[in-house]
Amino acid sequence: MAWIQLTLTTDDEHARQLGDILMANQAQAVTYRDAKDAPIFEPPPGEIPLWSQTLVTGLYPAETNLAPILNNLHKVAFLSKPLQYKTDALEDKDWEREWMDNFKPICFGGRFWVVPSWHQPPEPEQPYLLLDPGMAFGTGTHATTALCLEWLTEQDLTGKTVVDFGCGSGILAIAALKLGATRCIGTDIDQQALRTTRENAKINGVADKLEVYLPHEMPNIKADLVIANILAAPLIELSKVILGYLKTDGPIAMSGILQRQANDVMAAYLPRIEFSAPRFQEEWTLISGLCSGRVNN
Repeated sequence: MAWIQLTLTTDDEHARQLGDILMANQAQAVTYRDAKDAPIFEPPPGEIPLWSQTLVTGLYPAETNLAPILNNLHKVAFLSKPLQYKTDALEDKDWEREWMDNFKPICFGGRFWVVPSWHQPPEPEQPYLLLDPGMAFGTGTHATTALCLEWLTEQDLTGKTVVDFGCGSGILAIAALKLGATRCIGTDIDQQALRTTRENAKINGVADKLEVYLPHEMPNIKADLVIANILAAPLIELSKVILGYLKTDGPIAMSGILQRQANDVMAAYLPRIEFSAPRFQEEWTLISGLCSGRVNN
């Protein structure tokens, strides 16, 4: 099927509203892109970032008559007058197939694989996790997730209990179970993340070992290991909460941290955590260490 794209520019305050207007005017899908190549590194927890100038694109079947749609857009008060827009024809191709081809099995630590469900595990004798890209963050392709998976492959998880703080898709919790942990407790502020984690646990045959909770529902537990791949600000703000889930001498790893933020995050966990050297990938950092049990004087 051939398609046509209709793209307009607006500010972050009106981008979502414009997307809703396009959907109400027959768009089959809407996407948001940066209009000025301005990076956003740390959106608020649970929110999808938008840029100060955002390209909002509606996707329409090629045979769509855009004239009445453009007429409706001319009436939108926050859009420029005269209306500025761009249309692009998209060739007929199997978009789903092309999207799937972009995702390949990825190996971490030389022994653990994350495998899209439409692929066969490259080395089925090694532990692997079946995971498809979806709404919740965490497919193994982002540097922060990759750093956490590499770290997990280096831990002795046999018989251990793990807390995954900010579980997203469940990728880290399920990986820990596949690598030998016997119980994992995941928590997230997003109900969609909890649903996705449960579904991915079922797909991977570990649903009986994985529990998920909203933060206020978390059980009183001391885990053998804690991993938290969220963002620097909540890692700092919630340091006492996160540390409360970790046994003395237990390892902890945290990511979702820009390199320039690493020292501030570590300071929030001193002297309780004896940190190892940080790890870096692209602009991102993983910090890790052992819980010493010491407290501030």
